[in-house]
Amino acid sequence: MTTLLVIAKEPLPGRVKTRLTPSFTPGEAAALAEASLVDTLHAVLATPARRRVLVLAGEPGPWLPPGFDVVPQCGGGLDERLAAAFAACDGPALLIGMDTPQVTPDLLTVDFADCDACFGPAEDGGFWALGLAEPDPELLRGVPMSTPTTGAVQRARLTAAGLRVRDLPSLRDVDTAYDAGLVAAAAPEGRFARELARLRTAVAR
Repeated sequence: MTTLLVIAKEPLPGRVKTRLTPSFTPGEAAALAEASLVDTLHAVLATPARRRVLVLAGEPGPWLPPGFDVVPQCGGGLDERLAAAFAACDGPALLIGMDTPQVTPDLLTVDFADCDACFGPAEDGGFWALGLAEPDPELLRGVPMSTPTTGAVQRARLTAAGLRVRDLPSLRDVDTAYDAGLVAAAAPEGRFARELARLRTAVAR
């Protein structure tokens, strides 16, 4: 059975979702980040897994549900932090971030029976999920992160290593206020959608 990894930042004002400002204040952006993280964690909890791990930059808060092992992120760039998360796994693992609150247990239930890797592209050119039947941190080190070609480079790294890659559906990350509206519409029953609606109602008053 697969280990599910969530890499995330503690949802603190000014530290997360800074591209949501000035449409939202730093405090509101942090509230949206927390809601997105909570939706993600609950989707992971509802997915069959051997182990569930939160790879966290910061400290856990009351938003963290039971059922997760919490490990600190290492230093270095995002490629190094993702690589370290996989390096700590001793079997099949799927890693996701905290920016796709619309994710579902169906999307996270992956089978490596006929592939070596699962790759979930993001609409901004990155990727929202990466699964490896045999985790190898070298598959991530050196991949340029947070660029329009990050996903293409990462997927090419997998195929160049001779891995059979299964593509997962493309999802939109929450980076901007525009993204937030589209993601909330895609998962209207989630905590993220409710928090966004609450903030918009408060502004309209």
